[in-house]
Amino acid sequence: MHPYRPFIIAGGLSGAAAMIAYAASAHGGSANLGLIAPLLLAHAPALLALALLGAGRMTARLGGWATLLGLALFTGDLLMRDMTGGRLFPYAAPTGGTLMILGWLIIAAIGLEKRETS
Repeated sequence: MHPYRPFIIAGGLSGAAAMIAYAASAHGGSANLGLIAPLLLAHAPALLALALLGAGRMTARLGGWATLLGLALFTGDLLMRDMTGGRLFPYAAPTGGTLMILGWLIIAAIGLEKRETS
């Protein structure tokens, strides 16, 4: 079974972005950077785990993509507020948060799936 590469890439980028946000926050960045960093860091290993689950499971891929899109919208909106004072678009952060919740619920549903017996 080959890992699902998009989630490996996203997990690595999420971890790197978390460390950048932590560093920027420690050096006088805004409070939003302090909120963004743990979100990115918490989702990095989850995305890496989904890379392994997503290799053969549509549910894992669906949950992963919902979570990833939500993470991008939520953290992107907070970052945009810091950089420009504006937003990505109205309700970007709540939409992203809702997608992250939905993604995690879909991922939880993996535990309810029947597995094929060998």
